[in-house]
Order: sequence, then C-alpha cells, then structure tokens
Amino acid sequence: MKTKLVLTALALFAATTFEAQAEDLVFKLKNNTGAVLTNFYTSPVGVNEWEDDVFGRQVLNPGEDMEITIADGREVCKYDMRFEFEEGSGLDTTEDMQDLCELGEYTIHE
Repeated sequence: MKTKLVLTALALFAATTFEAQAEDLVFKLKNNTGAVLTNFYTSPVGVNEWEDDVFGRQVLNPGEDMEITIADGREVCKYDMRFEFEEGSGLDTTEDMQDLCELGEYTIHE
C-alpha cells in the first residue's frame, strides 16, 4: 500500500512540475522596411525595463525574416517589443505589444 501511495505522489509531482514549466515562445519576424533592423528588445507587459537585445550581434536586413525564440522561462504571453533601426535610416524606433503565444508571424512595416 505504501509503495502505491508513493508512486501516486511521484506521478502527481511529475505532472505538476511538467505543467509549471513555461514553453518557449517562437515566431517569425519579418522586416518589410527599407532599413536594417539593428536591435530587437522584448519584456513582459508590466516590466519597466527592456531585457537584452534578442538579436545579439545579428541584424535583420530589409526583406529578410528570422525565427525568434523567447526562452525566458516565464509563463506569460503578452510582451512589449521595441525595434530599433540603423542610424540615418530615417525610421523611428517602434514599440508594440503582442500576445506571443498566439503570434506565428510578425511583420514590421515603415
């Protein structure tokens, strides 16, 4: 009887642990502008600071797209996004908010 109770408790713990883990948020980002997208920042809605640049050392050239993965371990879907373009492009920094759990693709336009 004790063995069955322990196995049941372990199964419940494993199921709870699995459900508590956040899934990575994955979507395609398309640059439909005439300028190089140099920086892309995200942070969950309500967080007052931008997190690290998602691109790192990469950029997204005009007409290109790339798969973006947000793997921050959080269990939230709504993120603020900030896009910065190369200096001298004439394009202003753009900010938006999206539900990344529902988003399969995001295209930035001029």
